[in-house]
Amino acid sequence: QVQLVESGGGLVQAGGSLRLSCAASGRTFSSYKMGWFRQAPGKERDFVARIGASGGGIYYADSVKGRFTISRDNAKNTVYLQMDSLKPEDTAVYYCAAGPNLATMPNNYNYWGQGTQVTVSS
Repeated sequence: QVQLVESGGGLVQAGGSLRLSCAASGRTFSSYKMGWFRQAPGKERDFVARIGASGGGIYYADSVKGRFTISRDNAKNTVYLQMDSLKPEDTAVYYCAAGPNLATMPNNYNYWGQGTQVTVSS
């Protein structure tokens, strides 16, 4: 069992940066593949980025490639999402998720955080 808590969201102007953190409880964090997803009002939950258990297997959605960076620190049971050059279309609730497989579909992840709001103003 893993419990996930996101933090770091907020309001930022276009072109700015935010760093999201996802703190996990439990001793088995380092065995899980981790993903970041986002959901805008009235839209489906979309894949943003994923990372393997040891930090490899990184993959990004085309919409964030070159602007966002996913990383993890297994000693701190934390996964990060550095978001640079933010755009208004990045506005959404951002969720981290943990699962057994490297995947881009939400249903491949077993555990989810409560989400953190990111709002980018133009």
